Amino acid sequence: MNDRVLRCSSLRKLFKTEAEVLEILKGVDFELEGGVSSSITGPSGCGKSTLLSILGGLDKPSSGSVVAAGVDLSAAGEEELARFRASAVGFVFQSHYLLKDFSALENVMLPAFMLSGDRAKAEAKARPLLDAVGLGDRLNHTPSKLSGGERQRVAIARALINDPAIVLADEPTGSLDEANAKAVEDLLFSIVAERGATLLIVTHDARLADRAHRRYHLSDGILSEL
Repeated sequence: MNDRVLRCSSLRKLFKTEAEVLEILKGVDFELEGGVSSSITGPSGCGKSTLLSILGGLDKPSSGSVVAAGVDLSAAGEEELARFRASAVGFVFQSHYLLKDFSALENVMLPAFMLSGDRAKAEAKARPLLDAVGLGDRLNHTPSKLSGGERQRVAIARALINDPAIVLADEPTGSLDEANAKAVEDLLFSIVAERGATLLIVTHDARLADRAHRRYHLSDGILSEL
């Protein structure tokens, strides 16, 4: 069995409104092993993205614990969480969130430059990644000059620039047409597998979910393995 890189225990998330308290996650227990891909499906609004945000250190649970890449996210302060997000986890979202005035190369370089402060080293890491995602000839193009599929490939390269142990993808092909979605999906699985990273995908697409080693379903705040 591969080493466990993430584990959450008794994870609960509450949202309070003026009228009620909504329990989005109800005692979720979940773990990810190194080099293993997993997917989570579930109806809209069931808390899939909320769970992913907690696992990636972007949000905190109401109770329970998350330990990822050796960091107790539930107890970590903002500085430790920032280091974790920068070095241990890569995010790929439905929207690419590329900086519009930056080239593809600059967008991919940025997380590495922010972590190391060394522009030359950041560029040296970014160039082969863009080659790997098939964009070696588009380095200097800004997002507006790239197709939707190309922008998402840049986002994948950016997510991998700091060699994360965990890659979290939230509907990574949701905004793409079928052909581009298949190409991006193939790339995401292959490049993450080549690097030995752990991949977790949240998706509405059952076909995409089926490609993962392990499948989970979130409904009414309860996570179940399929």
